[in-house]
Amino acid sequence: MESRHVPRLGASLSVVGLGCWQLGADWGDVDDADALATLDGALDAGVTFLDTADVYGDGRSERLVGRAVAARDDVLVATKAGRRADPHVPEAFTPENLRAWTDRSRENLGVETLDLVQLHCPPTPVYSADAVFDALDQLVADGSLRAYGVSVERTDEALTAIARPGVATVQIILNAFRLKPLEQVLPAAQEAGVGIIARVPLASGLLSGKYDASTTFAADDHRTYNRDGSAFDVGETFAGVPFEVGLRAVEELREVAGDRPLAELALRWVVDTPGVTTVIPGARNAEQARRNAAVAGSPALTADERDAVAAVYDRHVRPLVHDSW
Repeated sequence: MESRHVPRLGASLSVVGLGCWQLGADWGDVDDADALATLDGALDAGVTFLDTADVYGDGRSERLVGRAVAARDDVLVATKAGRRADPHVPEAFTPENLRAWTDRSRENLGVETLDLVQLHCPPTPVYSADAVFDALDQLVADGSLRAYGVSVERTDEALTAIARPGVATVQIILNAFRLKPLEQVLPAAQEAGVGIIARVPLASGLLSGKYDASTTFAADDHRTYNRDGSAFDVGETFAGVPFEVGLRAVEELREVAGDRPLAELALRWVVDTPGVTTVIPGARNAEQARRNAAVAGSPALTADERDAVAAVYDRHVRPLVHDSW
């Protein structure tokens, strides 16, 4: 699989990675055997980048990832810290808490040094707090982590983070329903040597084309309980697009996809976007993980196809999401 180098990280990441939220919680039940099979399926297909977090299943996702990569030496694992704060306020991002959170992740993953730790969508003022990034620098100096980055909700947060010389990566929602990062964030990251990790690439499954107006989700699935943003940022669920609107847009995207599976079109759109380092679709079984990884070898989109995707966005989605994040 193609890999892309991140200058500030000093490492290369597979252009298709694996997001591991669904292996911990919030997407319905995934038992340990299926989760480990999913991880092995992705890794055997050439994926070398896994993204998890300490709050996914209260550490379950990290522990499963740690088991999967224990015998492999060619995988970079990114985790996240900060969402354990209760309340989730800027004052919680103290050196003591950052150390406690990262120590817990080291234990869950079974490593002495974490490859990459990302602040997990912290409150906006955190991105401007020198003390927070000084604490992260100290954790690097102590050998607790090799590098750090941020996971953001908003483009302005991403730009603030990119301006900090120690930030190696920015994780941001980027998909055919979320085009705003193309305007400033991706060019700024390219110029600075910062990696871009594109999350929610299938808009919580909407862009897979598998759903219709009759589809329901489990009660413990965020696609049921977070449609109004009552649990966390609504942009994390269907990329902030109302489900019914997304379905209408998907029908037009099917025509753009032609003979391609719609999920392939959506993932390939991200892979082909200049400035993207890796895209991290989730998967609930090994076959999904292999299909996602295979997108790295699929034909690139033509300029006409990219224009058609943008036109669907402009017609259906732009008025609802473009200025919100």
